[in-house]
Amino acid sequence: MNDRRVLYATAFLRALATGMIGVLLGFYLADRRLDSRAIGIIVAAGLFGAAVATLLITAAADRFGRRRALVAIALLSTLGGLALLVTSHPLALALAAFVGMVNGMGRDRGAALVLEQAVLPNAVTDHERTFAFARYNVAQDVGHALGGLLAAAPHWIQRAAGPGATASFGLRAAVLAYAALSLVPVLLYPLLSAAAESTARTAQTPPLSPATRRILWKLGSLFALDGLGGGFLTATLLSYFFHERFGVGIETVGPLFFGARVANALSHLGAAWLARRIGLVNTMVFTHMPSILLLVTVAFAPSFPVAAIFFLLREGLVEMDVPTRQSYVMAVVKPEERTRASGVTAIVRLGAWAAAPTLAGFLMQGLSLMTPLIVGAVMKITYDVLLWRSFRRVRPPEEQGEAQVA
Repeated sequence: MNDRRVLYATAFLRALATGMIGVLLGFYLADRRLDSRAIGIIVAAGLFGAAVATLLITAAADRFGRRRALVAIALLSTLGGLALLVTSHPLALALAAFVGMVNGMGRDRGAALVLEQAVLPNAVTDHERTFAFARYNVAQDVGHALGGLLAAAPHWIQRAAGPGATASFGLRAAVLAYAALSLVPVLLYPLLSAAAESTARTAQTPPLSPATRRILWKLGSLFALDGLGGGFLTATLLSYFFHERFGVGIETVGPLFFGARVANALSHLGAAWLARRIGLVNTMVFTHMPSILLLVTVAFAPSFPVAAIFFLLREGLVEMDVPTRQSYVMAVVKPEERTRASGVTAIVRLGAWAAAPTLAGFLMQGLSLMTPLIVGAVMKITYDVLLWRSFRRVRPPEEQGEAQVA
């Protein structure tokens, strides 16, 4: 099995587990007789653990060894899932979530993702890189979608166990299944070749080159703006918008978001095809802007069917910048700087993304339901314009023309 296939498989498995626990965690903790405040603290502890792990990976994975670091992350995720089963105390559960980086948001955005993004370009040529990232993201999207469906496992397990089985039994068995899924990548990461490691694996991490520092400063600032805008447009807030504006329930919104994930997956392959024809930066910008305008139409849609159509059209475009962005960042820095570049850009996006939902909730309550959609759209369009102006001439190796310093 070559490195690409290993990474596609681990990305799928991790997304499957993440998509499952993202839906399951709240039900499991409620079954443990915890209130909403305690559940919120435990979810936050898991996300904080993921952020700390990402920071550590960014700083030290190249010296520690990328393959060993990936195995360690998977083992910690497994231990965190198992620890959830052995205690009912809120603080102990929060510690388990922190150590295990338990992701209650349902989308994989943690330390393993950052490190795999640094490894993947080593397994392909420059010409193949964007398609490799597209397939990687498709594997994640399929995993997230199927993981959401797997969240119904407690019901299936309870029925299979017979009439004497309780709902708690089904939930605990499903959390055990999450831990088992988290463990499988431990068996796959050792199959990665030596090419997965950094080319500058020394006791002292070499400093970033001046050119890379300038690029990361600009990209980091722009990605923070994009992340802040994205924080106004989370799946939770959009679900709440559909429910409050049109009166639809989870039995309608759930399939809508499943369809959105399918559209996301298809769009990733389309993005790679388009990038070969118009370039990475142009693909990032000129697919992202129409998707934001489509989201604004959702805010003003007269009925749910119309809003759903615009929403699905938007989802067919909105993530075309994801594999192209990942490929671009890895292309414009040196191979030995990829782990830190991936980590820095991920951390600023996650930090900004996490800061916005609270403000969005206040705007929904104090002004109108559509206000966060408009504010987020304005931020994201501003990001697109600034990104194109700053980086349209900074080209990756596979594109024609001379690359210029940002």
